[in-house]
Amino acid sequence: MRTKKSAAPAKPQTSELVEAIKMLASEKSISEEMLFSTVEDALKKAYQKNLPNGVLVPSPNNITATIDRMTGEVHVYTRRLIVEEIETPTADQITLEEARKIKDSYQMGDIVETDVTPRGFLRVAAQTAKGVIVQRLREAERGRVYDEYIDKENEILTAIVRRVDTKGNAFVDLMGRTEGILEAGEMIPGEVLTEEDHVKVYVLEVQRAQATGTRGPQVRVSRIHPNLVKRLFEMEVPEIAAGDVTIKAIAREAGSRTKMAVHSNELQIDPVGSCVGQRGSRVDRVVNELKGEKIDIIKWSDDPAEFIANALNPANVRAVYTEASGARSCIVVVPDNQLSLAIGKEGQNARLAAKLTGWKIDIKSQTQYMEQMAGEELPEEAPAMDAFADFSGESFGGIDLPVDEDDTL
Repeated sequence: MRTKKSAAPAKPQTSELVEAIKMLASEKSISEEMLFSTVEDALKKAYQKNLPNGVLVPSPNNITATIDRMTGEVHVYTRRLIVEEIETPTADQITLEEARKIKDSYQMGDIVETDVTPRGFLRVAAQTAKGVIVQRLREAERGRVYDEYIDKENEILTAIVRRVDTKGNAFVDLMGRTEGILEAGEMIPGEVLTEEDHVKVYVLEVQRAQATGTRGPQVRVSRIHPNLVKRLFEMEVPEIAAGDVTIKAIAREAGSRTKMAVHSNELQIDPVGSCVGQRGSRVDRVVNELKGEKIDIIKWSDDPAEFIANALNPANVRAVYTEASGARSCIVVVPDNQLSLAIGKEGQNARLAAKLTGWKIDIKSQTQYMEQMAGEELPEEAPAMDAFADFSGESFGGIDLPVDEDDTL
């Protein structure tokens, strides 16, 4: 007599919905449980939205949607509180009499949970899940882009101009992952950008999509920020990249002129020469990227008078007098024929020198200063000044400051 073998219990089949969620979670490194919970929340809203007209809608807190993690079976439940009397029609309450028609053991104050899964709701669940999955994919991609570019704030990137709007704002492609905005006010004055132009940009700020109201993270970039100059020199000058030469300060009027103070702790390394390069090759590459912007590279000094004298390059400085009170204010004396050069066109040279050093600079010609000292133009309450620093015949920033015999103080 043959013995009939009992069949092994069938393994539950995994639905396409569950497989899709698990596959997405694995490929995009997203939590499976988070995806299931998100789809279940969406199903709650779908249930409320698809109730027939005239049917009372339960509050969201009293609706539960579940997806079986193995079979993908979907159920919707409502919760109702047992009360003595329902004064206002609501889907969140039920009388004790009605509750005991469902189950005799119910008592006042109990919660009645009812399976209200509509017929054919699995199809609704599949459509809802598809929409949620697509949305989550987009959010995950935006999150990855944000995480990638937030680390690039204050860095320099190569961008490709894709379009320029009617307001003059340029939208640029940043390494193919996302789009950045170069606002009109962040462009170099006089610079005209056209589609497919390749430019270096400085990353000002990266904002999440929620903060900007846009579809993805917004990356704001600049062509006028002083740190763009700094990053360009870091790329061009190995001594800066290695830390042998340090950029101490930058003052910039984009599109016109920049002053940059550099320093080296290594006596054998000329910081100015390192930045200029052989026959000006290094500084020329930066100037070309900035569309011809003039760049003065000067030697930084911890002696304020020396630093101020260097900052007024290309003018020759005869002396610097600093206030005895300790205020960051000084008088600079230059040869008569150097006064306009020291001040610069529309005051630019003096303005940039003041910004670079952080000192208020009053520039006087040698004659003006001598007349003041003689009392001809001396104000009633002239500030007390320290002994001046004399730069006659010295050399600073790699630039000789010659002295004419008839031009000394």
